[in-house]
Amino acid sequence: MNAWSMTGKPVYRGFSMDRYGVVLLFISLHFAYGDVSYSVAEEMKRGSVIGNLAKDLGLGTAALSSRKARIDTDRSGKQYCDINLSSGDLIVTDRIDREGLCGKKATCLLKEELVLENPLELHRISIHVQDINDNAPHFSEELISFEIRESAVKGATFLLTEAHDADIGSNTVQHYNLQNNEHFTINVDTDGSGRKHSELVLVKELDREQDNDLKLVLTAVDGGSPRRSGTAIIHITVLDANDNAPVFNQVVYEANVPENAPLDTIVIAVSATDADAGPNGDITYSFDHVSDDHATLFSLDQKTGEIRVIGSIDYETETSIELRIRAKDGPGLTSYCTVIIDVTDVNDNPPAISLKSLTNPIPENVSPGSEVGIINVQDRDSENNRQVRCSIQQNVPFKLVPSIKNYYSLVTTGQLDRELVSDYNITIIATDEGSPPLSSSKTVQLSVADINDNPPVFEEQSYSAYVTENNKPGSTLCSVTARDPDWRQNGTVVYSLLPGEVNGASVSSYLSVNGDTGVIHAVRSFDYEQFRSFKVHVMARDNGSPPLSSNVTVSVFISDVNDNSPQILYPAPEGNSFMTELVPKAAHGGSLVSKVIAVDADSGQNAWLSYHIVKSTDPGLFSIGVHSGEIRTQRDISESDSMKQNLIVAVKDNGQPTLSATCSMYLLISDNLAEVPELKDISYDEKNSKLTSYLIIALVSVSTFFLTFIIIILGVRFCRRRKPRLLFDGAVAIPSAYLPPNYADVDGTGTLRSTYNYDAYLTTGSRTSDFKFVTSYNDNTLPADQTLRKSPSDFADAFGDCDSSPEVRAMHI
Repeated sequence: MNAWSMTGKPVYRGFSMDRYGVVLLFISLHFAYGDVSYSVAEEMKRGSVIGNLAKDLGLGTAALSSRKARIDTDRSGKQYCDINLSSGDLIVTDRIDREGLCGKKATCLLKEELVLENPLELHRISIHVQDINDNAPHFSEELISFEIRESAVKGATFLLTEAHDADIGSNTVQHYNLQNNEHFTINVDTDGSGRKHSELVLVKELDREQDNDLKLVLTAVDGGSPRRSGTAIIHITVLDANDNAPVFNQVVYEANVPENAPLDTIVIAVSATDADAGPNGDITYSFDHVSDDHATLFSLDQKTGEIRVIGSIDYETETSIELRIRAKDGPGLTSYCTVIIDVTDVNDNPPAISLKSLTNPIPENVSPGSEVGIINVQDRDSENNRQVRCSIQQNVPFKLVPSIKNYYSLVTTGQLDRELVSDYNITIIATDEGSPPLSSSKTVQLSVADINDNPPVFEEQSYSAYVTENNKPGSTLCSVTARDPDWRQNGTVVYSLLPGEVNGASVSSYLSVNGDTGVIHAVRSFDYEQFRSFKVHVMARDNGSPPLSSNVTVSVFISDVNDNSPQILYPAPEGNSFMTELVPKAAHGGSLVSKVIAVDADSGQNAWLSYHIVKSTDPGLFSIGVHSGEIRTQRDISESDSMKQNLIVAVKDNGQPTLSATCSMYLLISDNLAEVPELKDISYDEKNSKLTSYLIIALVSVSTFFLTFIIIILGVRFCRRRKPRLLFDGAVAIPSAYLPPNYADVDGTGTLRSTYNYDAYLTTGSRTSDFKFVTSYNDNTLPADQTLRKSPSDFADAFGDCDSSPEVRAMHI
């Protein structure tokens, strides 16, 4: 396929031209093994379309952007073309100068590569740069001087300086024109390489005496369209004869020089001879039209013809250098030779590593074998010096996989974990196979992106909090801490209480937790006597998506404080209930008379009770067990002892500070009720007169004696039915002890650890008191419907109807 761009200007040999410049677009496209080739004229404007790659390669324009299409090249420095991702056009991005790129080479080729990713795909693009006539011929010397003897014969030739045209082919110098004159004409010859040489031909003898100085204009014209030309002035001085021009011993000299050769290295020496003698045979050497780049690399000794290195020679820039050398004798006769210098490559370029594509950061859950980057490695040297090996020396979960040409894919080899390694510095080392080998390295930094793959983990498997009862609401109990190794919001931990109940109430009514710090606070004041411990569950949740959580158990233990006074169960301390114990007169020292029973709702040492008699009618008659509360006689009872004995007993706990309670115990020393001259409320009032008390006692005693006897008889019969063995008739049974409402001895630490009851039976017809221990109880927990006090009417249920008479207790412990 050939395309020509027409601009309305005259077309000459396939090119559209005007007087100032050339605009040419010649595109030739063909396919060979997936590659594409274009022909394009040099000096095209930036943005000019070379061809449509998407169409020529059968690619959709949408795929170009999604696959990150780009133009890559082996050259370092300028990039002359690029791809328009929206249209797929290959466009010019920088000035393309064929002469600067390829010099005099017949073929000028730019090699580009189209790189596509996902999957990686490479297309080679060859761009043939066509020459346009953008350079005019010019002479290396604006003034060409000759000294010609007047003896010169017609037909004598004088070689002229060549005009140089940077273009090639028909655009280079095609012919020379000489200003009209009567003495000289010009002859143009073409050598085997196509180079045109001009000679000045003498057509009429010179006459120095007539004209010793001639100036002629020499014009060199190229074959472009439009034609371009350059001029030089030929200055002829007429002398006597110098009929021999210098002659080089070789027409073409060849030499080799390694790149980076040391300065002042002699490359080659040219030599020319002149058969003339004297000044006519003195030869000087000079460069004939050497480019500025070459002039900075080499020097030429005008006398010896030695060519030396004066600059840095780079094989990668130019592999062969051609120099034109001129030899000129004294009068001005010249000859030319060509020096071709081949530059040999040395391994002076380390491999160049470039990162073409990189996915950064990469998620930590990326699967092994995933491609995360594309690496390109180039070595500007040649042959073995440009063969490169790439590797990763570090112990990292990545490797390089060779791909197309000089491309490598950076892929993962294992599972990544950001919590272990969050960043990787991957050092890629490229080594060529030169001697000695050169290497280079490039560090690729990769970050691992976090995903929420770790739940919060508590520092302890369980937590325990200890708090004393009666604490202040809002007080701190403890704190829980959970760690989440994830990052940012995935690692931010929020604490909360899981729903639950404690003693039938919501757990949130007892505790609260700070969602940020994990500090647990008490919402209310705790009571050890209600419950000693409870458990709650705290959840730690992160802010990831989805969120992850974990739970921990927090056990709260409530410690006791001494905030409960002892409670006396027997005898009842209330004033409206009065108890009287009957003590036989024959009781010996150490006999058990009664027992004070008390409990303390606290626990531990706060519930350790001690009993003390703080006041008694006869201090030496009775004693009480400090720990048991048992009241015993200290000595035998004598006739002189008062029948009525009043004991005030104090019960103290062992807490700090000590709390106590007191009760009164009323004792009657008598063998039977008949001996009691009067019975009245022993809880006497000091304000009443003694006379009134005696009258009341006498009246009540006479009235109740008979009724008491009947009650005792009925009680004895009742007891016989309940107890298989009764030793005494007329026994009086006293109800068992009782506990306050809702009291329970928790875990056996209270005062009723081993509760035991004594059933005592006292007779009214005997002078001695007999006891029978029938049973022992271990009822640690009493029903909640029992009450603390009992009135005389309550005891009537056990003894029979006593017509609300005062109670007479025998003894029940």
